[in-house]
Amino acid sequence: MKKPYRIVMLGRQGAGKGTQCSKLAATLGIVHISTGDMLRAALKTGSSYGLLAADYMERGELVPDMIILGIVHERLEANDCKVYGFVLDGFPRTLAQAQALDKFLEPEGIKLVINLDVPKEVVLERLSSRRVCTGCGRTYSILKAPMVDWSCDDCGEAVIQRNDDKPEAIARRLFLYDEVTSPLIEWFDQSGKLATVKGDEDFEVVAREITRVVDMVVT
Repeated sequence: MKKPYRIVMLGRQGAGKGTQCSKLAATLGIVHISTGDMLRAALKTGSSYGLLAADYMERGELVPDMIILGIVHERLEANDCKVYGFVLDGFPRTLAQAQALDKFLEPEGIKLVINLDVPKEVVLERLSSRRVCTGCGRTYSILKAPMVDWSCDDCGEAVIQRNDDKPEAIARRLFLYDEVTSPLIEWFDQSGKLATVKGDEDFEVVAREITRVVDMVVT
């Protein structure tokens, strides 16, 4: 895979896409683009994108293509993405988004799609125990809490359970993944770009397998 790298990471919510994308981006020297973080940042700053997306995110619904495509396209136009490449985390989530992304990146399109496969019962447990810093976004859990009074070890801001990690929103998000996002796996597989990695192993084991998969397609 010649630079710029153009990689997509698929997987259920709670599969560990964010941490694995961060690791991969650091290893390859590319940009980690998390659409979830971008949307939450837009919401926090009160931007037009954030205001449009807020209601959908609170209910655990997919943000409409019009909003998410605008945010992603704007980011991919940045020089760091064009020169070094990127790994997309949380996008695309629908077939329409994937087709729009491929068209936007013509003629080469996405070069590799990694499906991080984690059983539903595992991600349910992970999501229900997850807690997130309201400042820097660092992730904790009930079992791995901050050192002092649910204040972030890095920035000191409050660590909370996000609304979209509460039981009703989790159930809705996983249902939407099965109904809307899963067909992407077949679509990318048919294009010859898909590699599936078992994601419920130890973090370092999964990271090494992802790097091995990337190395296999280097040209």
